[in-house]
Amino acid sequence: MALEKKIDYVILGLLSHEDLTGYEIKKRMDKSLRYFWGASFGSIYPALSDLVSRGLALRRDGAENGRAKLIYSITDDGRAYLRQWLANPVERDELRYETLLKLFFGSEGGSEQAIAHIDAFEQKIKQELPFLTGAEEVLSRHADDETHKYYLLTIRFGIKTYRSYLEWCDEAKKMLKGEKRWDI
Repeated sequence: MALEKKIDYVILGLLSHEDLTGYEIKKRMDKSLRYFWGASFGSIYPALSDLVSRGLALRRDGAENGRAKLIYSITDDGRAYLRQWLANPVERDELRYETLLKLFFGSEGGSEQAIAHIDAFEQKIKQELPFLTGAEEVLSRHADDETHKYYLLTIRFGIKTYRSYLEWCDEAKKMLKGEKRWDI
């Protein structure tokens, strides 16, 4: 299954929990999935149209506060398609951080520039970690609910990962400043 079609599974997964508009799908992705997956409106709306044309989702007209909107829901075929994908082995997990790419070639820019990139990365992580810990607190109260249990697992992965990132930032800056030797 092509990497570019993962958006189909993300959308179907979100629709498996509730009916949503395209805008609401984007909001859910930006809030709940942003730590490990993202998409633009430019990829969400074509994917929604494709899912509807393939019979995996339905589109209906709705209105809220006098504004027309399109609401999407998953079909039984869409649920089967999602479940089939969930049963397949993971094709590829990848880590792609521009910070690491710039650090890899950091000898060209020097340690001061590399430290600046690490500082920016560290600040981003410090800003996002409270959202994860807050979500963990809320989800922990509902861990007996099957859906929330799976959400909680991804949140805890994020928290552990982000804490490791902060530890790495500290060690990397010390190494670049000559304060510490990297122990392998």
